[in-house]
Amino acid sequence: MTFSTDSRFHRQLVFVNGLLPALLIAIDAWRGQLGANPVEFVTRATGVLTLVFLIITLLVTPLRKLCGWNWLLKQRRLLGLIAFFYGVAHLLTYLAFDRNWLLLSVPGDIAKRPFIAVGMFSFALMLPLAITSTNAMIKKLGGKRWGQLHRLTYVLTIGGVVHYYMLVKSDITWPVIFGLMVAVLLGYRIVAALKKPAKAQRRAA
Repeated sequence: MTFSTDSRFHRQLVFVNGLLPALLIAIDAWRGQLGANPVEFVTRATGVLTLVFLIITLLVTPLRKLCGWNWLLKQRRLLGLIAFFYGVAHLLTYLAFDRNWLLLSVPGDIAKRPFIAVGMFSFALMLPLAITSTNAMIKKLGGKRWGQLHRLTYVLTIGGVVHYYMLVKSDITWPVIFGLMVAVLLGYRIVAALKKPAKAQRRAA
């Protein structure tokens, strides 16, 4: 079995590397090396990791088509679930340390801090994607409907970037970098969609 077709190896590779940042954060927390404000560090780190893996998920299609890395397609759902894992960790950190598990205080905090509303909205969009990530759900929804539903990834990734931008008070370098990445990846999809009718017309001719 060759490297390019060993999907089990690729799945294990993505899984291990996807959870490695969480392991490193846990080790640093155990050793007391998360800096002067550990809660802020974990909150920021899990939020950034959520965005990173969402962007990697969006990167699968261009890499598959431009580089011929078809094995990436089988790992896209796993990448999305890893992004969801860090999104859950980000939310739980906020609820545990910012709200002290006082869930009734969350709506008021959302009203006072709009960036939290954007983050909550983006996370809410992740829930149906995570729930429908199994093969059984794909069969139940049908490939076309499942694909249409999972286009919500575009919206929630944009929401994640906006959430990050609104959160940062001074240095907006990284939110802007993430925003440019998302713009390029979505722009690629728009261009590809516009080219499809032209290709179909040429084939018909």
